[in-house]
Parts: sequence; C-alpha cells; structure tokens
Amino acid sequence: MHHQSYEKRQDPRPTAILAAIAEQTDISTELDPATAAERVDSGAQLVDVRQDWEWDAGHIEGAVHIPLEQLPGRASELDQDRPIVFQCRTGSRSSFATQAFREAGYEAFNLAGGLEAWVEDGREIEPAGGEVAGPRPDAT
Repeated sequence: MHHQSYEKRQDPRPTAILAAIAEQTDISTELDPATAAERVDSGAQLVDVRQDWEWDAGHIEGAVHIPLEQLPGRASELDQDRPIVFQCRTGSRSSFATQAFREAGYEAFNLAGGLEAWVEDGREIEPAGGEVAGPRPDAT
C-alpha cells in the first residue's frame, strides 16, 4: 500500500504543472487598472508604448511616452530597480514590451485592456477632454 502511494507521488502530471505555471505567469504580469494605478502610486514607472498621435489624443498623467519601436534604443531611460507598467490602447503591444523586459531582468507588468480599460474603469486621462485614439484613420 505504501509503495503504491509513493509511485503516485512520482507522477506529478507534468502537463498540469506546466499549465499552472503558465496560468500563474499570466496572472502575475497582467494588472487591472486599479492594481496598475496602485503600483504606479507606490513608485512603479508607467510607460505608454503607443504612437505619437495616440499619445497626443489622450494619455495617463505621469506616463513616460516611448513608442514600442523605440523601446530597445531607449531602455536606458528606464530605472531597472523600479517596476515598470507598460500600456498601450488595448494591452496587446504593451504585452510584448512586458515580456521582453521581463526576459531582460526587469520587473515588468502589463496594463490589461490598456488605456481602453483604464477609461472604462472611470479613470482620468489628460489633456482635459482627451480621448482614447482608435486605430489610425486613413491619412488624407
């Protein structure tokens, strides 16, 4: 009897463990607007990786604006000793930045749902009357 239970302990179901690790990783890097705001209030850097025209339409007060394609060359502007919360419009582009910076040793997080979720949560953006810019309209 004792021998059988020992054998069961030797089979930890690797796929279940990997799924749990993946789930935990997702949970730990994705922050809802309230949690993101708390992290920033307690000293985390907020980095907006959207394009200039998106930033100009409306952004979170106190955010640092570094478009995604400029991040590799401007990473030295960020403090590696402080957590970073990345954000974009929907959380998609910023999730790439979050993963890359985590792999480089930063404590990085993603604002889940991006600026859209931030505004939907009733949080302010600037300038006054600013808005979340949607996909870029055709240039005329």
